[in-house]
Amino acid sequence: MTDSGSPTVVLVHGAFADASSYARVIPELIARGLDVVAPAVPNRSLLGDADYIATLVRQIPGPVVLVGHSYGGAVITVAGAEDNVRALVYLAGYALEEGESLGELQGRFPDSDLAKALVYTPFPVEGSSTPGTDVSVDIDKFPSIFAADVDPRLASVLAVSQRPLAAQAFGEKAPVAAWKTKPSWGLVASLDHTINPDVERYGYRRAGMTTVEVDSSHLVMLAHPERVTELIVEAVRATAR
Repeated sequence: MTDSGSPTVVLVHGAFADASSYARVIPELIARGLDVVAPAVPNRSLLGDADYIATLVRQIPGPVVLVGHSYGGAVITVAGAEDNVRALVYLAGYALEEGESLGELQGRFPDSDLAKALVYTPFPVEGSSTPGTDVSVDIDKFPSIFAADVDPRLASVLAVSQRPLAAQAFGEKAPVAAWKTKPSWGLVASLDHTINPDVERYGYRRAGMTTVEVDSSHLVMLAHPERVTELIVEAVRATAR
């Protein structure tokens, strides 16, 4: 275990992915003596997912640095309001304003290539006669849109093992923006075809974040794990007691 002054790093994955998207970053963080938690996000609703992560964070003794990739950025924007969260790190992510939804932030900018590659699938909702809608990425288009600079064999595995995001999450508004009170870092994936990089830049600039740009696809943690690790460690060092 790390000393009591060193934060635990909580890695929050995004839509169409799971915690394995951090597979190349986790060993690097552990090698630096950091405690790491990489939970499975339900990907059912922004408010529900944020509450899930917030509950997990509250059970961690000591300070936490929250890291969010893609949709996970929206999740940490809300969950990051927990008292023991010391810093936020956004990786090609959505930094929502209080009262803003994913759809509203994205709508400020031209669509990325993702918009024409989405697949909508109904799923049963317990206790309701109205089905929900899962959103995923066309399997054939996934590698080029999501993981263009990731090993093609791995990208093909990721394409068929997606964790969909319920459509409900796109319209829910963030009740709080934790970056208003917590120091924040942001990484722009400048070759991103999943989120328009200008969406990332705008959110980070609005939040006054320390920002870096990496020539990377959306899955920057797998394509450039060293750079991602450096940014997380920078946030840890800046906020550790």
